[in-house]
Parts: sequence; C-alpha cells; structure tokens
Amino acid sequence: MRQASTVLSVASPGAGLHEITGAVQNWAQAQGMDEGLLTVFVRHTSASLLIQENVDPAVRSDLDAFFRRLVPEGQRLYRHQEEGLDDMPAHIRAALTNSQLSIPLLQGRLALGVWQGLYLFEHRRAAHQRQVVLHLLGE
Repeated sequence: MRQASTVLSVASPGAGLHEITGAVQNWAQAQGMDEGLLTVFVRHTSASLLIQENVDPAVRSDLDAFFRRLVPEGQRLYRHQEEGLDDMPAHIRAALTNSQLSIPLLQGRLALGVWQGLYLFEHRRAAHQRQVVLHLLGE
C-alpha cells in the first residue's frame, strides 16, 4: 500500500461552481497507482466541494442560484459580518455541502460517472485563492 498527498491551489474568480476534475485527475494519474481511494479536502469555511453534472452549465448556475435563495444575504439576518454581507451566508452554504469527498481510483483514473465532474463551490462573491488537499491511498 502506498500513499501520496499534495495541496492543489485553485484560483476562484468568485461565486459559483468551478471545475477541478482535470487537475485532480492529472495529479492522481501521475502517482502511478492503479487502485485506491482519493480523499479531496478543501481548507476553507466559505467554500466547499461537490460532485455534479459536468455537461450542461445550467446545472451549475441553477445550483448556485438555489443556494443563494436558500441562504440569502442581508444586513439584518446575521451578526457575523466581519468580511462583508456575503460572509456568514458563505459559511452556512459551506456547512450544507461538503468540505471533504472520497473518490475511488480504478485503473489509474477517478471512478466518476460519465456525467460527473468535481467542483470547488465558491460561496463568496470576490475572487479567492483556495487550497484543496489531495490524499491518495492505494497501489
């Protein structure tokens, strides 16, 4: 059994789902393992991770719009506003989604379905540099 890890730096241009499938797949393949389990972890409390459809971009915009309706911004809604009106809603959206995912590695590739992609879900409006930790355990 072998293991490998790295930190992937992701430039987020602002709110929405930003696909990271290619970068994660390239790193996993470069490790030379045929089978294993990849853990993907985002080191932030205002961004999250999703596996979602990667064909129709309307899915990504609809999901983002849904979460904005579900957890609206508003000056009177939250006490925590140190970093702006989108700060606390971003924390709540991140709490409702995933900070960590596990993806099997089969024949050296992520075992994602045909229509699945891996996304950083940025919950803040401004651009951020996000860190995604990858840890692969396999052989």
